[in-house]
Amino acid sequence: MTHGNFYATLARRAPSAATPLLTDQSGMVYTYGDLEAQSARFANALLALGLQPGDRVSVQVEKSVANLWFYLATLRAGLVFHPLNTAYSQEEMAYFLENAEPALVVCDPSKEENYRALCKQCGIDHLVTLDAVGEGSLSRLAAEQSAVFDTTERAPEDLAVLLYSSGTTGRPKGIMLTHENLRSNAAVLVDHWGFTSDDVLLHCLPIFHVHGLFVAIHCVLMSGASMNWLAGFDRQDVRACLPKSTVMMGVPTYYTRLLADPDFSNADCASMRLFISGSAPLLEETFSAFAARTGHTILERYGMSETGMNSSNPLNGERRAGTVGFPLPGTEIRVCTSKHQPVPAGEIGEIEVRGANVFAGYWRMPEKTQEDFTADGWFVTGDQGRFDSQGYLAIVGRSKDMVITGGLNVYPKEVEALLNTLEGVAESAVFGIPDADFGEAVVAMVVAAPETTLDPDGLREQLINRIAKFKVPKHIRVTDSLPRNTMGKVQKNKLRETWR
Repeated sequence: MTHGNFYATLARRAPSAATPLLTDQSGMVYTYGDLEAQSARFANALLALGLQPGDRVSVQVEKSVANLWFYLATLRAGLVFHPLNTAYSQEEMAYFLENAEPALVVCDPSKEENYRALCKQCGIDHLVTLDAVGEGSLSRLAAEQSAVFDTTERAPEDLAVLLYSSGTTGRPKGIMLTHENLRSNAAVLVDHWGFTSDDVLLHCLPIFHVHGLFVAIHCVLMSGASMNWLAGFDRQDVRACLPKSTVMMGVPTYYTRLLADPDFSNADCASMRLFISGSAPLLEETFSAFAARTGHTILERYGMSETGMNSSNPLNGERRAGTVGFPLPGTEIRVCTSKHQPVPAGEIGEIEVRGANVFAGYWRMPEKTQEDFTADGWFVTGDQGRFDSQGYLAIVGRSKDMVITGGLNVYPKEVEALLNTLEGVAESAVFGIPDADFGEAVVAMVVAAPETTLDPDGLREQLINRIAKFKVPKHIRVTDSLPRNTMGKVQKNKLRETWR
């Protein structure tokens, strides 16, 4: 039987142990041998805690090299990695932990006391810590372990990762990604984007989400390439790393911030072969301005938490502004009516996807899984798009009404539900408006209860401690009523039009 554990695939493709893998901001170089040894130590630490294959491991920590070793260790040990945005509040975390039922929680040492109470409340036995420089009780436990570990056998269809995403109603849903989902998508991207062992990826993305954790890191590990590893996006740090890199992946905000630096030019990009953008729509003006400034045409692609990458503009061939290119090899994409009938090129419809990259279903939600898949196995994405006559796909909107700000997903219903609990708020509507820096900004219209005066700044203050900062509306306005259609549905398109 072929070893289905995705880590085993990475290990088979790894170059010699002495090959550099990662250079951090201090100039420290880590090798593929370090990856093998350190992931073994962390995997042994997980077993020392008594964890069993299939157990979930919930992780809310800052980006660090140790965090990377730990992610790979979780795969090696046959466990299920559950990464969480570092901006989530404790109130939000309570839901995730109750739903995922992890055997272990990893948090920042500064949050340990609060999380201890939360773990007790949720019946979670193990809590360990890891900070932004890779120190904490988890690292100390790992340091005591052997640097040898036999990767746990898993079947391709076994669960490897649990991600959370929510729709327009209800609470966030757990997205089940298998070892085969990860492997198939990574193999396609390495080939499609021309990754080789000569590549050096500039990694400045967070690693609690698909883009930084899977797309970027898996391309490196599957090709034996290396990384320049930054804690986050800082324009000067990125400019300093570009001459030592060959590929950069980023959200559109990264590219607008580089262009905002008048000194940024094609001289910064002399060693670069490829710039990739994703997680949010890239404005055509950014696409054009970047090409004019640097001579490089940004490659835009389309993916989701549920599917990994679905389509991409070509590595060799025309990269068309305002599009996300063609379906990737092995992935089928169709644009359909609400009854799942394909529409002709040029017409807008619902985007549906099928392939080995598509997730196994929603965690403990079989009815929702059935609802979002067609009888013949197509995943209904909730995105709207159209194919042009040459086969390029363009994303034109989101029927699920999600807002993407700085590459992060905000689900209006979640914010509205919280706004509506605040004293004096009768109802609210949350939506996105265009923003030059973040792509979209979250804003809200609220209706006051009778004989009540609302203070928009006061409402924002109340939200700040209850939800992640990126979800808090940048602006709140008070209105007498919300526009509705004949079915009573709030017409957010009208709100967007009148916002300016």
